[in-house]
Amino acid sequence: MPGESGTDKSLTARPTHAATPRRDKPFVELSCGSIPETLLESELFGHVKGAFTGAHVDKVGRFLAANNGTIFLDEVNSASPAMQLKLLRVIQERKFEPVGSSQTVEVDVRIVLASNQPLEQLVSEGRFRQDLYYRINVVKIELAPLRDRTADIPALAAHFLQIYAAELGKQITGFSPDCLDALRRYRYPGNVRELQNIIERAAVLSRRPTITPDDLPAHVVT
Repeated sequence: MPGESGTDKSLTARPTHAATPRRDKPFVELSCGSIPETLLESELFGHVKGAFTGAHVDKVGRFLAANNGTIFLDEVNSASPAMQLKLLRVIQERKFEPVGSSQTVEVDVRIVLASNQPLEQLVSEGRFRQDLYYRINVVKIELAPLRDRTADIPALAAHFLQIYAAELGKQITGFSPDCLDALRRYRYPGNVRELQNIIERAAVLSRRPTITPDDLPAHVVT
């Protein structure tokens, strides 16, 4: 699932999970780029007590937590070559060992991977394993940047507004027409994540039941 940073690939991965027979099973997600390399293996595969300094108890990793469901790994392009090899094994064999353990764990998971860089280019540059690329390149969903799918903006904005209005305890019902026009015209260098931030800010600032351009950042309405 390639796409620019901020396109919020989770919004695509979750409905994909919900549309499968696994929909009642766990959906587990992790951004590989947000976890230090030294901790990523433990996050993915878990560890046993005493595996390393600070490992005071056993920990269940994300793969086991997602057993019978779906695991969504974002920014897989940031994984090191060693971690890519471990991912290749678990994708092919559905087996792994927790850090510090010799016991093999088997899982049944649907694996959805996303990248914020073109994997084909990374393969040609020797920065991503070719065998892993061919193994994961089964069904490819290309996520266009938000500026190229402006028709999605009203629905996304309404979704975020509903979330933040509820969190803030405010009765905000929607957007004025000129506000929606401004949201459609803006180019969103930060993609969906930036839109989410804009709507959160608007919900915080608004004193009316409808979001207007006055509630938007100045650079959005200019």
